[in-house]
Amino acid sequence: MAEKKSKPVEIKTKENAASVEDFINAVADEQKRKDSFAIIEMMKKVTGAVPMMWGSSIIGFGNKRYKSPATGREVDWLVIGFSPRKANLALYLSMNIKAHEETLKKLGKHKIGVGCLYINKLEDIDLEVLIELIDESVKRNQITS
Repeated sequence: MAEKKSKPVEIKTKENAASVEDFINAVADEQKRKDSFAIIEMMKKVTGAVPMMWGSSIIGFGNKRYKSPATGREVDWLVIGFSPRKANLALYLSMNIKAHEETLKKLGKHKIGVGCLYINKLEDIDLEVLIELIDESVKRNQITS
């Protein structure tokens, strides 16, 4: 049976031209601002992509066409990114984070969601392990632009 083609779904969180630097500089917590700039440098180095705002609060690197395995619907989405939220730093790794249990054991203090990694501050974790996770995510997700 032929695979059903679907047209991309229009979502609210899109890549835009807002200033990443202005967004980070507006973060109230000084430590979160410093950590955010450090994460930007890590993600730039691994992806080779320019950081862009996605919606009003996500910094993304590269983009790809994501197809939902459950519905078959497609959206344009970031390859990798993060958001300096009030409670923590949310890293969007676009991979099954739970499949990396052994690596996560070496990371340090963190929480996980479906494709997200939540950390309070970079000093709580092993940065080399974080870079390893970022690199693995980028390898699994091709950057299309």
